[in-house]
Amino acid sequence: MKLVFAGTPEVAVPALDALIASGRHEVAAVVTRPDAPAGRGRRLVASPVAERAEEAGIEVLKPVRPRDEDFLARLREIAPDCCPVVAYGALLPKAALAVPARGWVNLHFSLLPAWRGAAPVQHAVMAGDEVTGASTFLIEEGLDSGPVYGVLTEEVRPTDTSGDVLTRLAFAGAGLLAATMDGIEDGVLHAVPQPAEGITLAPKITVEDAQVQWSAPALRVDRVIRGCTPAPGAWTLFRGERLKLIQAVPVLDRTDLAPGELSAAKNNVYVGTGSHAVELLWVQPQGKKPMRGADWARGVRIVPGELVGM
Repeated sequence: MKLVFAGTPEVAVPALDALIASGRHEVAAVVTRPDAPAGRGRRLVASPVAERAEEAGIEVLKPVRPRDEDFLARLREIAPDCCPVVAYGALLPKAALAVPARGWVNLHFSLLPAWRGAAPVQHAVMAGDEVTGASTFLIEEGLDSGPVYGVLTEEVRPTDTSGDVLTRLAFAGAGLLAATMDGIEDGVLHAVPQPAEGITLAPKITVEDAQVQWSAPALRVDRVIRGCTPAPGAWTLFRGERLKLIQAVPVLDRTDLAPGELSAAKNNVYVGTGSHAVELLWVQPQGKKPMRGADWARGVRIVPGELVGM
């Protein structure tokens, strides 16, 4: 088939690579978000998908809005058979959905209908799911509600961050998307409607959502930190400044600390929660590089009874 691939971040690159390498399909063009400012100089930088497509000599389309008529005209001119999508980052209008004869097929990082929305892996980790996965489905106007072509499952390990799970799903899902394209072309794969039960939503995690609530149980605190790593990054307040929380672990035998109360030893630093304490393994003070929690505690000279989160 002739394909137009839509995607933007690094997590979409493995799928683009798999389609390029498959040999069965022609990736005629790539649709991605416009260049965005990045780094200290805030210079405009192309998306990871755009960079990979340019390396491969593939035409890159960067519409400000997918409903822009010049973009739609070019899409009709290319006349793709199918448009595979991975984390494109913009809603597709009816006019764009109508162009490919076999539709737009999205690789979504959850076991649909669970975790429909922008942040499925983050929500799966924060909810304590032991198993998640990826699904390919035919895009329709509803939010991730279209019929499903195929799925794969992935274990969520006890220490996984959302970044860990997403990296594994990006590569496993690339194979699933390529196999879905093959099955559609061969006429042996047919999309099945999603069940009406089991629908959960996964909206974007905001910076405010990522603030740790120390009154919650230690298990919840651990899940929030892992779910928000690497983005947007879990955090708390310490002496009026944000302290990013990169890695923590529940400590079952420490129940002597009040929620948010700090306790520093020579090689450890603990924080109380609504149940037992957590040990801060890695943190990042505002304006500084990541460091071990114990090193941070020594540097700031924690006062007995001092709190975070206030």
